[in-house]
Amino acid sequence: MSTTTQSIWTRHSILELIDVQDLAEAVDEQWYNQTLCRVNDCVVRLGVMQGTFHWHEHEYEDEYFYVIDGRFMIDLEARSVELTPQESFMVPRGVKHRTRAPERTVILMVEGADVVPTGDDTDQFDGEQETPEIADDGAGVKDKHW
Repeated sequence: MSTTTQSIWTRHSILELIDVQDLAEAVDEQWYNQTLCRVNDCVVRLGVMQGTFHWHEHEYEDEYFYVIDGRFMIDLEARSVELTPQESFMVPRGVKHRTRAPERTVILMVEGADVVPTGDDTDQFDGEQETPEIADDGAGVKDKHW
């Protein structure tokens, strides 16, 4: 089994209860990213992760992180921010950053629906290299599936 799963397919319908804890508890992978729902032009994604994501930036989109469980680090070029449960941080568009989770961490992310969850590089984890398969949802939204 791959250590990475991610999807931009919206998992839940409008007016549907989303049990984030149940979803997170079911994850047994090192890096999991699931789009839960769409809110206007943005998506809310569940991330369950442990490890280091590559340095990247989003040219046109801000990115918001909210920690549910664990510790989550956001490295910026000039400093690092550590988040613990019930803390959040927004990375503005154009700011180069990478994320790290030194232990199993559960987060919610809010970002533009056009943002590809793998960032702009197929070498997403330090020391780990995989090639994504590109899928199109029929509405012109493309996603890299690992």
